[in-house]
Order: sequence, then structure tokens, then C-alpha cells
Amino acid sequence: MSRSMKSLSFLLLAALVLPLLNCGGGPHGVEEKYFLIAINIKVPYWQAAAAGFRQAATQLQVKWSFVGPVTYDPKAQHEEFQNVLKQQPTGILISPADAELMKPDIDAAIAQGIPVITIDSDAPASKRLFFIGTDNYAAGVMGARVAAKQLQGKGSVAVFTMPGQLNLSERLRGYRDVFASHPQIRIAEVVDVKGDPRIAFDKVMALTEKGQSKVDGFICLEATACEEVAEVLDRNKVTGKVVVAMDTHQGTLEGIQKGIVAATIAQKPFTMAFVGLKMLDDLYHHKPASLDGRWAQDPFSPIPSFVDTGAILIDKSNVSSFVQASTTATKK
Repeated sequence: MSRSMKSLSFLLLAALVLPLLNCGGGPHGVEEKYFLIAINIKVPYWQAAAAGFRQAATQLQVKWSFVGPVTYDPKAQHEEFQNVLKQQPTGILISPADAELMKPDIDAAIAQGIPVITIDSDAPASKRLFFIGTDNYAAGVMGARVAAKQLQGKGSVAVFTMPGQLNLSERLRGYRDVFASHPQIRIAEVVDVKGDPRIAFDKVMALTEKGQSKVDGFICLEATACEEVAEVLDRNKVTGKVVVAMDTHQGTLEGIQKGIVAATIAQKPFTMAFVGLKMLDDLYHHKPASLDGRWAQDPFSPIPSFVDTGAILIDKSNVSSFVQASTTATKK
């Protein structure tokens, strides 16, 4: 073969191979950056969500950032969202601490063509595209059935929550509906912990006197309270009380292992954030004609209204296997 023919063959081969090599990188551009805005970035629940967000970003080879206040602070989250908007994000996942406060911010992002999906806690009155998370009413029903069984159908309970969050209100509704069929179970007090575990600690201390609790059970609708409940009951040697928790903080899991906490409802923050980023990415690359649509009322909508990531009951029978699986997943 002549030198000129060899050169022509090489050029033809390059023309065939180079496009294939270029395709391997996928459709993602260097300008793409996705944000997860949490309620409190320091708590284990949101660290697990960040791990899922990171893993999805690694698979997609896109930039990502995990931001939010370091304590429960709805105003600080609102300010963080506004700061994120200035960075021209490709898409945003957010768990609104205050749905009403965050509504204008979410709507502003949608108006700019930035996809916004809520996870864990919803803002249904906003123009967010859809919600990914737990069926919180069902989670309340699950916890209430455990509590009713442990209480043997009678007794009084104290409930720890934060009334401003829709997800917690839905859980409480689930508890109330189940307890309605057990007239001898009553909710003696609903305590607003305001995102501060010290309030839960102090309240349990006040309800505990000389080793005897003034209520028969403690229901925690959010993650931080039950660690404090377990610690106080353990410290004051209070036994025979029914404790049903939410989420999987270390102190809660240890409380189950010690027999202080009957069970906890484990959500899937890792899954919420992992799936959320994948769906944001798809929305960016296959964007609807307008993000400002009435998707919930559209029978041919290209997006869902709600993605249920499920919940798991953790008790003494499966707590050890859960801890092992959690450690493995968050270290990836």
C-alpha cells in the first residue's frame, strides 16, 4: 500500500473511531451543577441524603453541592436558596423547613427555568415539579400501630414534633387516626421541639420524676427528639415506657439495642437524594416546553406528582443488620 493510501486509511479510521470515543463521556456539560438544600446539614439523616446525592453525581459525572443551615433555621435556609439561585444551578433538590416561606423562592427558580424537586418535606402550594419522599401519613399509621400494640390499647403519650412542617403534621394525623380506634389511648401533650433537641431533653426530664414517668409512652415524629428521650429514660432508670421513634440517629438505634426504644420508622434519605438527582438530570436534558405546568391535573404529564421511597420498621429483630448496611452505603 502506498504512503498516500495509508494516510487516507488512517484518516477514515479516525473519522469512525473519534465520534465513538466522544460519545463515551455522555451528554453532560462542564457547566452542570446540582444542589441539595437541606434543613440541617449536620444531622445524620441529611448526611445520608448527601451520600446518595454524591453517588448519583459520581455516576452521572456532574458537579454537586450539599448546602443548608447547620441548625434548624428556616430563615437561613431561605437565604441559602437565594444564594444558590445566584450561582445559576442546573437543578435543585430541597426539603423545605417552612413551606410557606420557601414558596416564593421555589416559584422564582421555576420561572427562571430551573427544575426544583422537593424531598422529605413538601411545599405543595409552590410550583415545585413534584415531591420525592415518604408517605408520611402511612409512616404515622405504622408507628401508631406499634405504639398501640406496645401500650396494649391503653395509656397516655407525649408527642414530640415541629408543627410548621407538613411531613410531621401528616405523621401526627396518622397517629391520631389509629388512636381513634383505641379510645383508651390519649395524646396527653404535643411538644414543639423547634428543631432543638435540648427542648426534648428538658421536657422528658420534667415528665420524669423519681424514676417514674407521668406518661406511658413517648412518640417522636422527627429525628432529633428520640435520642434525648432514650438518654433521659436511661439516665433516670425509667423502665416499662413505650417509645416509638422516627429515623435512625445513632442514639435511637442504641436505644433499640438496649430495649429502651420499641421501634423506629426508617425513611430513605439516601434514596430520596439519589433518585432526585437522577430525575433532575433527566429534566434538564429532556426539559418540558414549560416547567410551569399543572402537572398534577395533567393525565398525560411527563412527570409524576409523588415518588414514594418507602419506609422500614426497625426494631430489635433487624437493628444490627440495618446498622451494618447503613455503614456500607454511606462510605461509598
